Amino acid sequence: MRIRIAILGDIVGTPGRQVVASAVKRLKREMGVQVVIANVENAANGSGLTPDLHKKLQLAGLDGMTMGDHAYRKKQIVPTLERGSDIIRPANLSAKAKGKVCLRLVAEVEEVKLPIYVFTVVGRLFMNTMQGTDPFATADRLIEQIHERPSVILVEVHAEATSEKVAMGWYLNERVTAVFGTHTHIQTADARVLPREIEGPRSGASVLPLGEGGTAYITDLGMSGPQDSVLGRRVDRVVSQMTTAMPAAFDVAEGNPEARGVIVEVESSTGRAVGVETIVLGPEDA
Repeated sequence: MRIRIAILGDIVGTPGRQVVASAVKRLKREMGVQVVIANVENAANGSGLTPDLHKKLQLAGLDGMTMGDHAYRKKQIVPTLERGSDIIRPANLSAKAKGKVCLRLVAEVEEVKLPIYVFTVVGRLFMNTMQGTDPFATADRLIEQIHERPSVILVEVHAEATSEKVAMGWYLNERVTAVFGTHTHIQTADARVLPREIEGPRSGASVLPLGEGGTAYITDLGMSGPQDSVLGRRVDRVVSQMTTAMPAAFDVAEGNPEARGVIVEVESSTGRAVGVETIVLGPEDA
C-alpha cells in the first residue's frame, strides 16, 4: 500500500495562504494525497504567524505546520506553539524555548494507519537571526525517541546554506523517510530518492545500509506565495534598497501566486520513500 504526502514550502502572506488553501483541495481530492504539511512562518504579512491565521490554515486543510527562524516574530503565537497538536517550532533551539518540537500525524488509507513524525532543525551557517544547537545531533536524538515501526519520519532543514541541507540529507539517508529544505524560497531541481549505497564511512560503516526504497530529498521546496517578487516581497521595494542603500518597506508582493513543494510516495509496510515529485500549483489548478 502506498501513502502520498504533500509538503509545501514557506507560505508568504495573504497570496500564499490563499493559493495553499486552493492547492490543498486539489491535492486531497484529485492527486491522491492523504496528508499535507507546510512551513507557515511567513504567513502573517511575510513574517511570523498569528493564532487567527493558524486557525485559518487549519480550516484550509493543512494537517501539520512547521516554523523556522521567524517562529516567535509574532509573540501572540507562543500559546499556540505550546498547546497546538499540529504545529511545531525548530527542535534545536534552547531547551527553554517555547513550543513543541515534534508532530505525530496519522495517514490512513483503507485499513492502513501509518504514523507520521515531523520535526524541524534550523541551520547554523549564515543564520544570524536564530542560533540553533547542533542540528545533526538533534536529529539523532529525536529519531532515537521514535519507537513505532513502521513509521514515516519527515525532517525539515530550515537553513540558508545548500551544503548544510545536502549534508543532512546524506547523514539521514536510510534512517528517515524524507529530508527537505526550506527558508531560501527558491524551489531546487534536485528532488530524488537518495541512492541506498554510497562510498564513505559513517559510524564505522563502509556503506550505508541497503533496503527497499529510501530517503526522499530536496534542497528547497520553494515558496508558496507570489512568484513575481523577490522571495515574496515587492520587486520595486527590494531593488530600490539594493540600488540606493536607502531603507524601503519590504511589503509582500501579489503577482502570480503559486504553491510549491513535493509529493512523497511512501511504502506503508516499511515507511520508506519510493518516489518524490516536485509540484507547482496555481489558483487556477484548484
